[in-house]
Amino acid sequence: MYIPKANLETRLPVLVAMMRAHPLAAVVTMGAEGLVASHIPLVYEEVEGSEFGVLKGHVSRANSQWKDLAEGVDALAIFAGPQHYVSAGWYPGKAEDGKVVPTWNYVTVHAYGPLRVVKDAAWLLEHLTSLTDTHEASSAVPWKVTDAPAEFIASQMRGIVGFELPIRRLEGKWKVSQNRSERDRAAVVGALEDIGTVESLRMKALVRGE
Repeated sequence: MYIPKANLETRLPVLVAMMRAHPLAAVVTMGAEGLVASHIPLVYEEVEGSEFGVLKGHVSRANSQWKDLAEGVDALAIFAGPQHYVSAGWYPGKAEDGKVVPTWNYVTVHAYGPLRVVKDAAWLLEHLTSLTDTHEASSAVPWKVTDAPAEFIASQMRGIVGFELPIRRLEGKWKVSQNRSERDRAAVVGALEDIGTVESLRMKALVRGE
């Protein structure tokens, strides 16, 4: 990924927090017919002795992506965070000399590593429990895997295949107006605040360095 120095993010806790906050990743692999991508919610786990940890997920058994992995070629998991359009009209320079153009602010993390398919039922059950517990935590009455009949869960599990992606390389790009002047950043913050949507306010906080 092309990352200008101003946009580079290397702090592991920041990268991990972003992956956990935006867990639906595009998992891209190379197969016999070329590149294939699936959008999959991933669970990040720390691993003793590993610098970057591991990503765990699952796909439908009917999804041929897991059957056709190019041996020795890393997979790529792309996590997309907050993003927002930035109008050229927001910059003070628009009224002064017109030498401004629009852009797009965004946050993304790319994780690279070999994809290992896992068919073990115990591993799958542990993974599904972790995935569910994480995303049900904010519910008033969290649903648990054990709320469903065991035989039903077992039948559902027969229709999926798990995978692990041990992260070999991790890239973070925070494109949040760092290359603009303090005056321009203040104008972007003000415009995003005026828009007042969830997306604009998230980007406003990032431009402010929060």
